[in-house]
Amino acid sequence: MTFIPATGVEWTDFEWGALGWIARPANVPEATAMCCLDVRLDAGEGHDFHTHPSQQEIIFVRSGIVEQWVGTETMQLTAGDSCFVPANTVHASFVAADGPPALLFVVLSPSHGADGYEAVDVASEEPWRSLRS
Repeated sequence: MTFIPATGVEWTDFEWGALGWIARPANVPEATAMCCLDVRLDAGEGHDFHTHPSQQEIIFVRSGIVEQWVGTETMQLTAGDSCFVPANTVHASFVAADGPPALLFVVLSPSHGADGYEAVDVASEEPWRSLRS
């Protein structure tokens, strides 16, 4: 498949927002080297601390303001900003309660399984559980 129209993107809803699966082996069988996602983080929500054991990640902020964590470092990212997350590095993205939803474009590499995506939640473990307190 060469072209992926916006109407062809499959969305999965979560408590914190949604993932739009642009390219992964499940919908683009040739997408074995990367997984591309549209991400919506709702106001007051975030994708809590997690890691991708065998995947590197680029997070590009398309709109909104994101409190981005990579390891124990944090930075506020706005439209046009991005960050690189090495494989097996804990990271998280949050949106302020009074802010607009944030839209992100995310690329993970290599692709992992049919979903193209592997995440391990570590939000309940220290130091991640109390890092933002």
